[in-house]
This record gives sequence, C-alpha cells and structure tokens, in this order.
Amino acid sequence: MDALERRRLEWSCRRGMLENDLILQEFLRRHGDGLAGDELVSFKRLLELSDGELWDLIGGRGEASDASLAVVVKLLRNCTVQKQ
Repeated sequence: MDALERRRLEWSCRRGMLENDLILQEFLRRHGDGLAGDELVSFKRLLELSDGELWDLIGGRGEASDASLAVVVKLLRNCTVQKQ
C-alpha cells in the first residue's frame, strides 16, 4: 500500500461513532503496514458498513455474512482487548 492509499484509509477510519473511530485507528496503527491482498480488500469492505453494523461485528453481537471478512473482524476484535 502506498502513502496515498494509507492516508485514504486513515480518512475512511474517521467515523461518526467514536468507539469505531478509536478501534479502526488502533487497527491501522498495528496492522496497516501489513495489509495487502485479500485482507486489504476485506478491510475496505468493512469500512463501507454503517457504524452500527461495524460496531456489532467488532463487539461480537453479529457475525460477518461473508466469510472473507472474518479474518479482519477477528483482528479488529483483538484491537479492543489488547493494549500495547
């Protein structure tokens, strides 16, 4: 991912719901440089969800209807429980 794409992702992670915003920013901090291929595509697809849908996935109150999103959802969930 080049610098321009990284900045676009950072902008897309800015959400109306602060909780999502914080988790997405932490996710990018931890995993952004390693995102490529299917994981990058899945992350971009997750960013298209509404704040409520995304929050339900992150919080475990819902599961991704598409199995290809499951890997990134798992990484997002880990951003809520680990502190580095």
